[in-house]
Amino acid sequence: MTAPDDDLLIIGGGLVGASLACALAGQGLRIGLVEAAPLPVGSQPSYDDRAIALAEGTRRIFQTLGLWAGLAAEATPIRQIHISEQGSPAFAYLDSREEGVAALGYVVEARRIGQALLATLPTLPGVELCCPARLETVVIAPDAACVTLRFPDGRTVERRARLLVAADGADSQVRRRLDMAALRWNYGQQAVIAHVTPVRPHENIAYERFTPAGPAALLPLAGNRCAVVCTATDAAAPAVMALDDAGFIALVQDRFGDRLGPLRRVGRRQAWPLFLLKAQEQVRARVALIGNAAHTLHPIAGQGFNLGMRDVAVLAEVIADARQAGEDIGSRPVLNRYADWRHRDQWQTVLFTDGLNRLFAQSWLPLRVARAVGLLAFEVLPPVKRRFARQAMGLDGRLPKLARGLALTA
Repeated sequence: MTAPDDDLLIIGGGLVGASLACALAGQGLRIGLVEAAPLPVGSQPSYDDRAIALAEGTRRIFQTLGLWAGLAAEATPIRQIHISEQGSPAFAYLDSREEGVAALGYVVEARRIGQALLATLPTLPGVELCCPARLETVVIAPDAACVTLRFPDGRTVERRARLLVAADGADSQVRRRLDMAALRWNYGQQAVIAHVTPVRPHENIAYERFTPAGPAALLPLAGNRCAVVCTATDAAAPAVMALDDAGFIALVQDRFGDRLGPLRRVGRRQAWPLFLLKAQEQVRARVALIGNAAHTLHPIAGQGFNLGMRDVAVLAEVIADARQAGEDIGSRPVLNRYADWRHRDQWQTVLFTDGLNRLFAQSWLPLRVARAVGLLAFEVLPPVKRRFARQAMGLDGRLPKLARGLALTA
């Protein structure tokens, strides 16, 4: 029987897929990383100007992988998170000092993370970049995942791998071609994102604001800029995107009030459709799903990318441990360990973000009163606040080695 070409073949060279390659490099594995878009940065869709809120747990993963040194200068720490509802006097704070950490998280542009990853990938032992190339076919055999890749010049190449990892986003071709079912719910909303500059210093405070038009967030950036995420219904989003700069600033100002004073400048706007997706299968023999291929969340509370990075850390640890024990890394028993470990965190985060969005979307007066009471109770109940903070920072539950600052077993 022919030996597989790869031990691990990762479909999707975005932030999550590239991070998995970095995590497993040096483990004696032959790793192929397939990406449909040409690299370097500039053409890969996930390496754009969007600001990503990295949870403290994700920062620790990047630090363990040796990537944080290249990101730290570009990262803006979040010292506090201010949570409020428009029209309600109630609010709550999360404070890094109360949690004993330097920051609750850090805001970094996706493009900067991409640059750090792409500077590292060519130096990694055992990692082969296959890009630009598209997945044409995938067939799962007992001993290998067999795929056909198509290159821009028309060439096709067949590769066999002990384990195929789908890191190819919410519209995952791997998941679709293998008929791996997924639950999907369209929110009927779009996230309109841009950078704004307030008059007052943001003082490293992130704002999560619930409004009748949908949730909104302001994230601190360097140069006293803020990344703004405003939710709009599908019907209203075109009009929001069509506003001139003054009109958009007025809209953002209306949602957030004058906590940071007048907003002076606004950058380029982008809009993204919002939906919830959860794969009903995380693994099959020879196949594992990670990141948005496994779960795509509402951006409320900024959990999506961080959940994907915890997938990376757990799968990398499971694979490294299995290889050291002489196990087949693509076998169902090995991959079940990954799926079982990730089950609680994934569902807890999915239900939290979806539930929060639904809860604050209701305008029924008794529910609005209950939300105000809940925010006040949250503020005065330290155990509840601490549990919420640990979950938001990605430090709750069983942590993988990379999130604890420990290297994988070589």
